[in-house]
Amino acid sequence: MTHFALVEAGGTKFLLGVADPTGRITATTRIATTAPAATLAAALRWFGDSGANFAATGIAAFGPLDLDPASPTWGHIGRTSKAHWSGTDLVGPFTRGLGCPTGIETDVNGAALAEACRGAGAGLNSLLYLTVGTGIGGGYVSGGHLLRGLSHPEMGHIRVPRHRDDGNFAGLCPFHGDCLEGLASGPAIAARWGARLSDLPADHPGHGIIGWYLAQACITIQAVLEPARIVIGGGVSATPGLLDRIRTDAARLAGGYFAGRMADVIVAPALGDRSGLFGALAIAQAALAQAALAQAAFTQTPVNSTS
Repeated sequence: MTHFALVEAGGTKFLLGVADPTGRITATTRIATTAPAATLAAALRWFGDSGANFAATGIAAFGPLDLDPASPTWGHIGRTSKAHWSGTDLVGPFTRGLGCPTGIETDVNGAALAEACRGAGAGLNSLLYLTVGTGIGGGYVSGGHLLRGLSHPEMGHIRVPRHRDDGNFAGLCPFHGDCLEGLASGPAIAARWGARLSDLPADHPGHGIIGWYLAQACITIQAVLEPARIVIGGGVSATPGLLDRIRTDAARLAGGYFAGRMADVIVAPALGDRSGLFGALAIAQAALAQAALAQAAFTQTPVNSTS
């Protein structure tokens, strides 16, 4: 019986899973994200030790990624702030090591697919997933399809107004300084206040500052895409009370202009911490289907011959 290999590649950890042909996740583990060679080798060892025969691998990874199948660097990480990972080939090692087709998307695109299909967006026509953790990123699904342009969206790098009590912090993004990721990601929080947001006292001003930045992002997203759901996930989002702060500030900033109540539009992931793995499953299933189509097209192509 063939299975699917699932990889959620994050900046601090890789979540790995095995899914059976019905889509049920039967085994999971996590490994630390260290140097590329060591991390990928550890992931392949775990899949090898599982004893499963894999039909396809799905990778939902931090980015930026080259997602153009015609590109010579398809499946590689682009210029990232994660030390040593720029230029790393993610697809090749799994394709060779597991002997099966591999699909890849950004981690947030994977989570968006999962939540749209079987989570908070089930039955709706659109959903945006915003992850707030080591980095910040967004993925948008409309009519069952991911938003694509020249590359994948980089919503963590939008500009947001500065909070009036946060003017002395330059921002942590190595490319843009005080973009959303540079101001509200986990590392940006730690750089200011020396702790995770969830570890700060309940009356610490950091809670209001970060909630306000994320509310600004939600309002910008609504103005551009007007998703039926904005799902906010990632480690920072688990901070008690943060989601309510975002909703309250977003409602005030929206001024009653956009459709829907913020309590209905801005929600937590319905799939919890398995959004990424279920996204990787959707990516693996798509890779298997695409490989089958390519094989069918190849076998039906007439071969020219001479006599």
